[in-house]
Amino acid sequence: MVVMGITTMLVLAVVCFFMLSTRSFAAIFNYVDLDDANRVAMDTLSRDIRQANRVKSFVTNGSVVTLTLDDSTGDLSYSHDRVKKTLTRTTPTESRVLLQNCDTLRFDLRQRNPTDGSLEMFDAASFDVAKVIDVSWVCSRTIFGRKENTESVQTARIVIRKQGT
Repeated sequence: MVVMGITTMLVLAVVCFFMLSTRSFAAIFNYVDLDDANRVAMDTLSRDIRQANRVKSFVTNGSVVTLTLDDSTGDLSYSHDRVKKTLTRTTPTESRVLLQNCDTLRFDLRQRNPTDGSLEMFDAASFDVAKVIDVSWVCSRTIFGRKENTESVQTARIVIRKQGT
């Protein structure tokens, strides 16, 4: 009877350790995968904005936010679908989902008005005078069906380097 009790305790300890390890490994994989996707999306977005000639349009329409850039190869747009929770990059030749499980995304258009040596940015009066784009997003994943500490917040201030045409 004593041996059976000790064996049961050992089996329970091994099962608990296995469950905790599985959950921890899933959380680590989730974090690494989410971080990698965010890094690739931010790199692509930053490169495209820096190389754009100007902001061609900015539309917030219910569940979709679209930023369209005038690029030397044609229009390039980024669309965040709040319902599908995706960030999509669209060029004249392809459309590719950069982020999935993107809970929120925000583009803010800014203009540079250097005065008295300050580097402050102001809200752009219209998209055609925007020279700086602030972008921020929050993505999250779930572990075994529960949203847990796997959020990844990304923010950047990106300057359009080319002069408008």
